[in-house]
Amino acid sequence: MGSGQLVAVFGAYGHTGRFVVAELAARGFVPVPSGRNARAVEELAGEHGLEARVASVEDPASLDRALAGTVAVINCAGPFASTTGPVIEAALRAGIPYLDVAAELEANLDTFAHYRERTLETGAVIVPAMAFFGGLGDLLATAAMGDWTEADEAHIAYALSNWHPTNGTRLSGAVSRERRGDHRLRYRGGQWEHRTDQAPTLEWTFPDPMGPRKVIGEFTMADVVTVPQHLSIPDVTTYMTAEAVRDIAAPDTPAPTATDKSGRSDQTFLVDAVVRSGGAERRATASGQDIYAVTAPLVAEALERVLTGRIRTTGVASAGEIFDAADFLRALAPHITLDLGPQKQLA
Repeated sequence: MGSGQLVAVFGAYGHTGRFVVAELAARGFVPVPSGRNARAVEELAGEHGLEARVASVEDPASLDRALAGTVAVINCAGPFASTTGPVIEAALRAGIPYLDVAAELEANLDTFAHYRERTLETGAVIVPAMAFFGGLGDLLATAAMGDWTEADEAHIAYALSNWHPTNGTRLSGAVSRERRGDHRLRYRGGQWEHRTDQAPTLEWTFPDPMGPRKVIGEFTMADVVTVPQHLSIPDVTTYMTAEAVRDIAAPDTPAPTATDKSGRSDQTFLVDAVVRSGGAERRATASGQDIYAVTAPLVAEALERVLTGRIRTTGVASAGEIFDAADFLRALAPHITLDLGPQKQLA
């Protein structure tokens, strides 16, 4: 457990950041709330009896002060296109691990492109997208692979009971759309394709009792960035239930509403990861409550494993690359219900 170690949380006062602060405290760490909004940082710190450290990505010296004396930093501040670079640089100057919960494709791609070679031999640890989108799907796909060294294709399908987006989700989505323009991204044949056609509407058969559901195919999420970074799979596709896509696309969909004392909403999720090779198929699924809340145990568990040396590599690494995927997923109980299914031969 944390044993009183200081962990900087940049963007701590955001919706997901608050869950992360609470989870770190529950694990024995001392969160150090940080961010540019002085009032919000100080209010959050006051609620938990913590030290507030105001910092801005436009002021590197303020980031250095925010990270001083901490053992790691978790970046929860979107849009991540603006925050990942400056906070990573501050972490490298401080000589501490960096983790983020970014679900922005472009920010994830930038992190791998700009820092993977640079950190290859330095021993630095950077774990991007250690969240519901990116981290969880990547861990499931890796666990499903098992002893396979390569596969033909990976599919990660999301079933959300609803998707009430936070302000941060909306802002990050807007930034991603602005960077992409009229294109959408698809990963085929080991490379990125920029598409201008509409994403297809398909039917995905989720495990019982959910069964078949209408999904938007090629609804490209952070997993499509993280999975090919370390798994030899040339085609990676993510899917989202059509109702959830309608929710997040509608401008009047409300933000999440807390329905329990931990602040979780009543949203439920099921993530279904399938990898296929030749005529064989392997599957791993996880289900739980509130995609924003479950990000907190994901990134906190990752932090504990990094700090205790339970990692397989250093540098910039995806969740399934740096951690033992199956063991990590099992450690998330009771936050998720896990099913690492058996291998199946396709007809």
